[in-house]
Amino acid sequence: MPISAIGSVEKLTAQLDSNNVVQYQLPLAAINDDDEPQSIALNPLIGQEITLNFHSKIACKHCGRATKKSYSQGFCYPCMAKLAQCDMCIMKPETCHHHLGTCREPEWGEQHCMVDHYVYLSNTSALKVGITRHTQLPTRWIDQGATQALPIFKVSTRLQSGLVETALAEFIGDKTNWRAMLKGSNEAIDLKAQAKVLVPKIKERLDDIALKFGEDAVQLLDEDVVEINYPVSQYLTKISSLNFDKTSSVSGVLLGIKGQYLIFEQGVINMRKFSSYQISVEY
Repeated sequence: MPISAIGSVEKLTAQLDSNNVVQYQLPLAAINDDDEPQSIALNPLIGQEITLNFHSKIACKHCGRATKKSYSQGFCYPCMAKLAQCDMCIMKPETCHHHLGTCREPEWGEQHCMVDHYVYLSNTSALKVGITRHTQLPTRWIDQGATQALPIFKVSTRLQSGLVETALAEFIGDKTNWRAMLKGSNEAIDLKAQAKVLVPKIKERLDDIALKFGEDAVQLLDEDVVEINYPVSQYLTKISSLNFDKTSSVSGVLLGIKGQYLIFEQGVINMRKFSSYQISVEY
């Protein structure tokens, strides 16, 4: 008899084990006050058939109200419009406006944006630059499906990380081609060699940031490259996207997990996209 679990989808959680293989879990938040949250270990399910059933209910992960559509990966529209974590500056950190006194939630900004951030190079679908809070390594790299990553700068705020990132993005990409990422592991890139080429190219921009925020605002790092291996038994040659908004059930043999995607024989589903969707899981 299959095991069944029910709850509200949260983004996949993940950790690197001693062999640098990602160990994934699917958290399901409690739907009712009397329920307990659950977490399903996914790596042991690779090679097995699992079924995800969407129950046609979405509840905002902040306020809990029912919503017909999920905004910003799990919020209702009013919460999306008022929460700092849903503001456009989260997607474009160089536009952070906390210092102007216009942050939607100044205390949230202090806790999440006015803290140390890293600017990094990674190998996802290709070489790219990215930023993340100091507490989110290596989680951010795993979420993006990076097979290699290298922190190159440490900065004091999210705004500063965005300024450095946009400078580097003039020379390399800052987006991941998710379809290419899901077709397999990329050829290895010498990230340290790339950093040595890129850093001198943005010297003027770094000098401007130091002049504005202080000499210690941006620290050049000398870290080791992190290698990341994903639990995938078979990659797909053609990527089809599975979508709870179009089908209430996703079922098949789980071939693997990479980034926030579950890989099935018939396609892939981005679990983070469907945060706050109420589902049951059978396996």
